Amino acid sequence: MPTIARGITYADLNFLGQPRVIATAVLQDAGGAALVDPGPSTCLDTLRASLRGQGIAPADVRTILLTHIHLDHAGATGTLVRENPGIRVYVHEAGAPHMVDPAKLLHSAGRLYGDDMDRLWGEFLPVPEANVHVLAGGERLKVGDRELEVAYTPGHASHHVSFLDRASGVAFVGDTAGVRVGPERFALPPTPPPDIDIDVWKASIRRIADWRADTLFVTHFGPHEDAADQLEGLAGHLDGLAAVARAIIEEDVPADERADRFVADTRRYLCRHMPEAQAAVYDMAAPFSMCWLGLARYWKKQGVGAR
Repeated sequence: MPTIARGITYADLNFLGQPRVIATAVLQDAGGAALVDPGPSTCLDTLRASLRGQGIAPADVRTILLTHIHLDHAGATGTLVRENPGIRVYVHEAGAPHMVDPAKLLHSAGRLYGDDMDRLWGEFLPVPEANVHVLAGGERLKVGDRELEVAYTPGHASHHVSFLDRASGVAFVGDTAGVRVGPERFALPPTPPPDIDIDVWKASIRRIADWRADTLFVTHFGPHEDAADQLEGLAGHLDGLAAVARAIIEEDVPADERADRFVADTRRYLCRHMPEAQAAVYDMAAPFSMCWLGLARYWKKQGVGAR
C-alpha cells in the first residue's frame, strides 16, 4: 500500500478492474487499524488482500470511519462488522439509521442502478445498532493513538462528514473535495441525487479550507497535496457543471434527450482539461448520467424550468 504519512496508507480497491477509482484509507498503530470508507462489497477481496499485505488481519480492524453512506463508500461495512463484531462504526446522525436498516437506502439506489446493483455494489448488510456511533460534527475522536477532528460537510450528501488528523496534516474528505482520479489538477464535483445543494457544498468547501490541511485524501482517488488549489478549482467546476445543467433545462431540450446532452456536454467540459480517455475514467468514478440527475433535481427545487 502507498504511504501518505506515518501510519497512514491506502488501498486501491480496483473497482470493476479499474485502478484509481475507489480508495480506502488505512490508519494503523500498535493497537490495530481504522478504515476510512471501506468501499463496496464487490471490492472486499481486494481490500482484504491489501490489508494482509500490511500484516493487518480482519480482527485487527477496530474502527470504520464513514464520510457518508453511499454504496461506493460504505457498502462493505456490515460485512466487515459481521466478520469482526468488535468494530466501531462512526457515521453522521442522518446516515446512521440507514446503516442499521438499509432497506430504504437500497430501494432508492435500486431505482437508480436497476439490474446493475449486484454487479456494482454487492451485498449491503445492516450494522448492529450497538456498533454504530453517531456524529454531528465538531467532535474529537480518539482513534488508536490519533485524535481526529470531525466536521459536518454536506452539499454532496446531507449526511457527509470529514475527518482531520491534525498531527499528520491529512484530511479525509470523502466526496466533498471532489473526484480526482488522474494526474491532472482537476477535481470533478460528483452530483448524484438526492441531496445536492450548491451553496451548502461551497460552505463545506470553505470549512475544509479553513483546516489548512497539507493533504486531502479523497475516496476517488487518493491523497493530493495541493489542497487549497484543489478546493478552489472544485468550487469553480461546481459552478461550471451546474451551469451546464441549467442551460439544458432553460433551452427546453426535450426531457428524453437531456441526460444524453448533459453527458456529452460534460465530456466536452472535461476534455478541455484532460485527454478523452482520462475523462472516461472520471465518468466511471462519478457517472455523468447520475450527475445530471442530481443537478436536475437541484435546479427543479430552485424553480428553474418551472412553468
